[in-house]
Amino acid sequence: MKKTLKILGIDPGSRVTGYGVIQRDEKRAFTPIDCGCIRPPARLSLAARNKIIFEAVHTLLQKFCPDVLVVERPFILKINPQSGLTLGMVYGVAMLPATLGEIPVYAYPPARVKMATVGQGNASKEQVKEMVRRQLLFNQAAIPNDATDALALALCHGNLREGEWERYKI
Repeated sequence: MKKTLKILGIDPGSRVTGYGVIQRDEKRAFTPIDCGCIRPPARLSLAARNKIIFEAVHTLLQKFCPDVLVVERPFILKINPQSGLTLGMVYGVAMLPATLGEIPVYAYPPARVKMATVGQGNASKEQVKEMVRRQLLFNQAAIPNDATDALALALCHGNLREGEWERYKI
C-alpha cells in the first residue's frame, strides 16, 4: 500500500455536483486539499450539463492527480424513475474521466458513507457536515452541502482498510 493516498470524492447531481479532495498520510491522518461545486447552468439541456460535469471532473483529475475517484452510488426511487435515470446519467458521466485515465473508481451507497463518517447509516446532513469538519479540522460553515457530501465520500474511502475497498470498486 502507498504511504499516502489522495482521494477525489464526487457527489453527482445534474444541477450541482460536489467535489472534495483529501490526502491520507501513512498514519491515516487526513488533510483537506480542495472542495467545491460544479454548477452547470440550469437552462442548458441535460446533455450540455453532463458535458460540463465531464469536463470539470476531467480538469479536477488533471489538477489534483488523485490515486482514486470515489462517487456516491445513486439510489433509485420508484416514485420518480425519470429523476433516477437523470442521476444515473450524471453518475456515469462523473466516473468516465477517471475510467479513461485508468484511475480506480469506487462507489459507495449513502448509508455506507454515513456509517463510515458518523457511525450510523441514517445520520442527518448536519451530523455528516459536523463529522467532516471534525475529521478534517477546518471550518466548514461556508462550504455547500454538496461539497461536504463529496468530502464525506472521500473520508469514507480513506477510513476503510484497503481490503474493504474491493466490494465498492466499479
